[in-house]
Amino acid sequence: MIRFNSDYTEGCHPVILERLAETNMEQTPGYGVDEHCKHAAELIKAACDAPEADVHFLVGGTQTNVTVISSALKHYQGVITANTGHINVHETGALEACGHKCLVIDTPDGKLTAEMIDRYTKAHFADDSFEHIVQPKMVYISNPTEVGTIYKKAELQAISNACKENNLYLFMDGARLGYGLASRENDLTLADIAELTDVFYIGGTKVGALFGEAVVITNDELKTDFRYNIKQRGGMLAKGRLLGIQFEVLFEEDRYMEISRHAARLAEKLKDELAAVGVSFMVDSPSNQQFPILPDSVLDELRKKYSFEFNGKTDDTHSAVRFCTCWATKEENVDALLADIKGLL
Repeated sequence: MIRFNSDYTEGCHPVILERLAETNMEQTPGYGVDEHCKHAAELIKAACDAPEADVHFLVGGTQTNVTVISSALKHYQGVITANTGHINVHETGALEACGHKCLVIDTPDGKLTAEMIDRYTKAHFADDSFEHIVQPKMVYISNPTEVGTIYKKAELQAISNACKENNLYLFMDGARLGYGLASRENDLTLADIAELTDVFYIGGTKVGALFGEAVVITNDELKTDFRYNIKQRGGMLAKGRLLGIQFEVLFEEDRYMEISRHAARLAEKLKDELAAVGVSFMVDSPSNQQFPILPDSVLDELRKKYSFEFNGKTDDTHSAVRFCTCWATKEENVDALLADIKGLL
């Protein structure tokens, strides 16, 4: 079975595995205060051109989202998110189980806009009963989004301005950030993101690490006591150096972007060649997630050889599916998938 259903089906980049083995018998302090974590944090701050940022390492995306959001908000505050936002549809209500409501806005492409945020927030405070309604205090976006779309610099700048005008924190989920930054349509840099958000994270789990996410906090208001929140949410890994070592490797020699560019190139190849034979897409995604619409008869045949995610029926005989590429995707597997699809159409 050749798997295109997600971008975390393999283990980790071989250099990470080698480095973990090389350092296996080192004795270090626990809980992320070791020299590997400190060095990795410095590498990340340099890549983000954010020397005053705080960097923390957590294990997974859901844990990171819950920890960041719950540490920033009071109990009566919630977070604005697109209806397709990961915290709303794919985390089993983890954030709401912590007492913070997802304040959902319907979007056509998975992206929030400055206008949507401004309109939602102003409508809240214009309501005579606003104190009886969960208060919006944070905006959650992901880049890429759940449907593969990405934010351009002008869009992020406008959102950042809207958040400042409405006294909202801006948080970017970067579980697949490398793949967004490597897209041929991208014009954002890590430095732009550090400048325009209050807090964001750089995903490792889906971009070459065994596990791990690096939280970058630039707003001083959110830095205080953040490690207390990590501990309370079960995120303070005793063997914290395992996270630091992985991000050391990823941020050495431009490796994070190098492996992200590999995934982006293969996704673009998949998209371009399918479009050339008349395949349409559920959404115009420029990132490593592609959502072609294919005849159900073709999909039935493909399932004998490939694993992919079903995204829903588009009519009586066609369905949208998701194919993911990643840092470890083999080009020959993409070529085989393309050849099989073309042969079945």
